Amino acid sequence: MTASPGLGHTRTASPDLLRSVFRRHAAGVAVITAAGERPVGFTATSLNSVAAEPPLVSFGVGTASSSWPVLAEAEHVGVHILGEHQRELAATFARSGADRFGPSTFWRSGPQGVPLLDGVLAWLVCRVVTRVPAGDHHIVIAQVVEGEPAGGDRPLVYHQGRFTGLRD
Repeated sequence: MTASPGLGHTRTASPDLLRSVFRRHAAGVAVITAAGERPVGFTATSLNSVAAEPPLVSFGVGTASSSWPVLAEAEHVGVHILGEHQRELAATFARSGADRFGPSTFWRSGPQGVPLLDGVLAWLVCRVVTRVPAGDHHIVIAQVVEGEPAGGDRPLVYHQGRFTGLRD
């Protein structure tokens, strides 16, 4: 048996190995929001469609995240699919200590009081079904309550450690 190209030196499992491998995996970019005493939100590349019936989604959130205390208790969350024109919005919601709902972020209170971001490609309001501990994160599974596939722009993706658009 001959080795496949690229199967040379292997590395032991570590956080750095995982980050290094997933830098090569292009992922869609979403912002997850929730209402608390103040609204919270964060940029997520871990959003997944879980099931069609009932309609379920999942995403991961770090327990050290400033959003986690609100998300740990929230009954509903907002899921926003970002367009390639929203790199700065993605960066704002990814940046630690940023004023995510400050004057440069256009949003409104939506169904169930969930903060909804303006100008996104699509949004969902979801009811949290469960939170599953997973290492230094929790996987949140939520059932879609309502939403809008609002825009027809191209999606924002995260690849090689940066926000970018799709190429033809």
